[in-house]
Amino acid sequence: MADSSTQSIQIAAPAAETFKVITDFARYPEWISDVKSIEVLEEFEDGYAHLVRFQLDAGILKDAYELRYQYSDDLRRISWTLDRPSSVQKSQEGSYDVTDNGDGTTTVVYTLAVDLSIPMLGMFKRKAEKMIMDSALKNLKKRVEELA
Repeated sequence: MADSSTQSIQIAAPAAETFKVITDFARYPEWISDVKSIEVLEEFEDGYAHLVRFQLDAGILKDAYELRYQYSDDLRRISWTLDRPSSVQKSQEGSYDVTDNGDGTTTVVYTLAVDLSIPMLGMFKRKAEKMIMDSALKNLKKRVEELA
């Protein structure tokens, strides 16, 4: 597996609201511009998505892939793995750790490791990961705060 990167952000909303936005996969295309479509293929008995198909179009990078999700018992950690290699990715592992700060705000820690099937220099890969993570966290913060 590739080396992982980690970033965090503070959101002015309760942890439960943040978790709700993260797990509402059907609405991702409304607030993540590169995600063109989402299909929940499998769910757990509690209704949380287990296997989700993503259709991504980020200009020169297009990919269709499926992520398999797990949730902690306390609903504070959402983790995922790439179900099988895609045209662009050999593997992907990630997680969101959602922490209630006790003051009505939430800290989200995003960890991501992606191994690409296309060759890319390490420094370019790290820059791309940073841009993906920055964008994901900023979009998440904006969406949660708009809805809160």
